Amino acid sequence: MQSTRNISAKLPLFKALAALLLLASSCLLAQSPTFSSPTNIFAPASTPAKSIFGLSLFVLVITGAIFVVVASLLAYAVVKFRKRKNDDSSEPAQVYGSNQVEIAWTVIPILIVVVLFMATARVIANVQKAAPDNAVHITVIGHQFWWEYQYPGLKVVTANELHVPVGYPTEIKLLSADTDHSFWVPRLAGKTDLIPNHPNVMWIDPQEPGLFLGQCAQYCGTQHAKMLLRVYVEPRTEFDHWIQQQSQPAQSSDTVSEGQRIFEATACVNCHAVAGTPARGRFGPDLTHLMSRHTIAAGIAENNHENLRLWVQDPSRLKPGSLMPAMGLNEHALNALTAYLETLR
Repeated sequence: MQSTRNISAKLPLFKALAALLLLASSCLLAQSPTFSSPTNIFAPASTPAKSIFGLSLFVLVITGAIFVVVASLLAYAVVKFRKRKNDDSSEPAQVYGSNQVEIAWTVIPILIVVVLFMATARVIANVQKAAPDNAVHITVIGHQFWWEYQYPGLKVVTANELHVPVGYPTEIKLLSADTDHSFWVPRLAGKTDLIPNHPNVMWIDPQEPGLFLGQCAQYCGTQHAKMLLRVYVEPRTEFDHWIQQQSQPAQSSDTVSEGQRIFEATACVNCHAVAGTPARGRFGPDLTHLMSRHTIAAGIAENNHENLRLWVQDPSRLKPGSLMPAMGLNEHALNALTAYLETLR
């Protein structure tokens, strides 16, 4: 009977230790390419993300050690001083004024807090330091509910899908056109807010090519959850080719001239820009190379004929609460406009 009680008293400790070991093993397994994903915070692919991940592991080890010590002492006290059959129910001896104990439980927590503070301050300083001189400079502007990307000096403006070279630092200036947003790509860097009239700066240096996903991490309105972003990390030659292609004006074709006239005659031109045409709107995404993007509507739908046509017909069917209005086009005009947009490569 007594043995059963001992085991029952120790069960919470065993469960807690098992959970801690499971979490630690998950962190290690997540670093394996087999378990890697575009949003895996346990597989950093850039210096800022690696610094944050290292700090997270350090804090986990410190707090895990504290948990083990406290849980062990608690389990020991529960088992050692449990009620026994021959107890006389009298109050045990009380001990007051132990200077050693009071100093210990004051100094040790202070030292732990100081160590965690210094480690955190060091990581913050490294993450917020200025990017190297050879960095690619990008301005990110948050809108409800999409991202605008400008490459100053390269004459490129695009939306929602960011392209950066692998192995090179990239400095990102963060602005907001309306309300608070937060730029977060878990595998590349921590969260940084975009605040109206208050520019923020962050930097990344991706060390492996591929697609990295992120999204707005600050509630910014109805479609906050669908304000996604995609970062394409490419070899320098591919990045330079993309820049060259994106800096060209829109291609024109007589076969879609009717759709172009519809585009320029409706409210589309008030919000969207298409280089080389009268469309110079700045409230919506630049459409000059719309079909070079893999997704539309800030990453929530694949960029294909069906989704593009549906988006033009009624944006709220894909993204309720979108600020883009339905234009009320008839079937013929809708097909002509969609055909024109599909030439913007």
